[in-house]
Amino acid sequence: MGQVQALHAPSHRGIRRLFSGCAVLSLAVALAASAQAPATTVPAPPRPHVAHVARPTIQAYIDQSWTGLERSMTDCQSLVDPKTKTVPVLYLPQELPEPAAVRALEAGCGVHAEHLPRRIDHPGALMPSEVAKPGLLYLPNPYIVPGGRFNEMYGWDSYFILQGLVTDKHLPEGLSLAQGMVENFFFEIEHYGNLLNANRTYFLTRSQPPLLSSMIRMVYDASAAAPQGSGMADPWLAKAYGYAVRDHALWLTPEHAAGDTGLARFHDLGEGPVPEMADASTYYPDIVRWLLRHPEVKTDYLVDGPATLPTVADTANDPELAELAAASCDVAKSEVCEHAHVGLHWLSRSFYEGDRAMRESGFDTTFRFGPFSGSTQQFAPVCLNALLYKYELDLAWMADHLGKPAESAEWTRQAAARKAAMDKYLWNAERGLYFDYNFTTHTQSTYTFIATFYPLWAGAASPEQASAVAANLPLFLEPGGVATSIEQSGVQWDLPYGWAPTTFFTVAGLERAGAHSAARMVAKRFLKTVANGYAQDGTLREKYNVVSSNADVIVSAGYKQNVIGFGWTNGVFLKLQQFLAAPAAKATGALIGTP
Repeated sequence: MGQVQALHAPSHRGIRRLFSGCAVLSLAVALAASAQAPATTVPAPPRPHVAHVARPTIQAYIDQSWTGLERSMTDCQSLVDPKTKTVPVLYLPQELPEPAAVRALEAGCGVHAEHLPRRIDHPGALMPSEVAKPGLLYLPNPYIVPGGRFNEMYGWDSYFILQGLVTDKHLPEGLSLAQGMVENFFFEIEHYGNLLNANRTYFLTRSQPPLLSSMIRMVYDASAAAPQGSGMADPWLAKAYGYAVRDHALWLTPEHAAGDTGLARFHDLGEGPVPEMADASTYYPDIVRWLLRHPEVKTDYLVDGPATLPTVADTANDPELAELAAASCDVAKSEVCEHAHVGLHWLSRSFYEGDRAMRESGFDTTFRFGPFSGSTQQFAPVCLNALLYKYELDLAWMADHLGKPAESAEWTRQAAARKAAMDKYLWNAERGLYFDYNFTTHTQSTYTFIATFYPLWAGAASPEQASAVAANLPLFLEPGGVATSIEQSGVQWDLPYGWAPTTFFTVAGLERAGAHSAARMVAKRFLKTVANGYAQDGTLREKYNVVSSNADVIVSAGYKQNVIGFGWTNGVFLKLQQFLAAPAAKATGALIGTP
């Protein structure tokens, strides 16, 4: 994959294009600034001064940004982790001999590579605390990262990134790169226990929304349609099916069971504050301050602890700290824990369980599952179970295609059982919307959230249900697209913000439900918002303000940056353009592929 590059140097190998030097330089500068800026010190999105540069089209920006966002194990830039500010370390599976490319990386980048202490054959077999220093987990194929502080291959981000890679007609190697990314997920399942949140050691305890089957089908369909790949598609699908079955099994474990509902929940096997918030040192204290300012909001998120930490050599044997570890978090195991308090007020173990589960959901942060989603682990979410319904139908299709009719029938049965449970616990006929279900209190949430459109995309909604949800589109509709919720909590996954992933599921859900005009309207509004942001500063961003129809984002608590890049915005922008350009008879297929 080309010559090893210097550490921290922008990566421009792999996907290559001919663009003006000014345009490429401006993008590289913007991406580098986004990666290096500390989130906690930026109250509003940084605006690189690029007005003097003649900007290329958004299509050209996306084409060149694939290069800037590509990473591999031959690239020093891949090792950098803006979130932890630690010396880069690359970890190999315990059972994998060191590849030649890794030896070259060590020599060329001055980084250390080592094997994990033991083989990982199931989730939780190796905890991040057992790894001396956080680091990057080896993957065999090049991949696209989201951008900025997110300098690794993410689970659900990749689904939308793949849409762009497969759709981008200016990128002839896009399908090959997309297939390699899917095979990286196979590698994670084989060597790291499950499909990970992302390939860093501190993500070994959780996954992300289950979209692997959809990625497999996307790559399969594109390969089968390509003359050079049609003969290889079926053997590849046979391999992919086995890994998809293993990935799906994660969501059937007791840890992911939403009580006795027959539905699934998000859950992280780790404890305490997450290490990746080391670059956002005010995140957890900001939550404590919010809770103290709002005593009327009743939670179990706060506990009392020491106002100052004892200065002892052996913190593991200090009784006060042992008590704190039992009630909140362990300062002996977590540097983030040490600063995650305000005076004697600390966050509870229960809060951290919800905080970690929220991160597996991908919706970090929203008030959907309580303030700052501190009760995520108590809910059967609409989004997760709609994705699993689609996953089970995908597995049924794969099994049938591979000549396994009994397995296909079993997957179809599982999907039907999940739909019945979704109808029982998540559907609200009176409101005409889907809501999350708190299986600990046996009550349906009242938090109106954009995930209500997921069952439409997945095909889990009946015609009557789909029609009712589509009729409620005005609840979310804003001048710049659809907001994630109707609550203005001050965090990034609530009003007034809209995102590429949720916009895609909404548009695709409406289109599949037959609300074609509504789907096109939402798509056009979001594309216009992205264009407005691009006209302002020449970049594509992680999220958008759909009330003001631009990229002006000011988050009061949580992630305070609006990161430049951005992988899933690239992908969804191209996919929605393709959808709007397709003839009416082919529009649905252009958006959601083969049902």
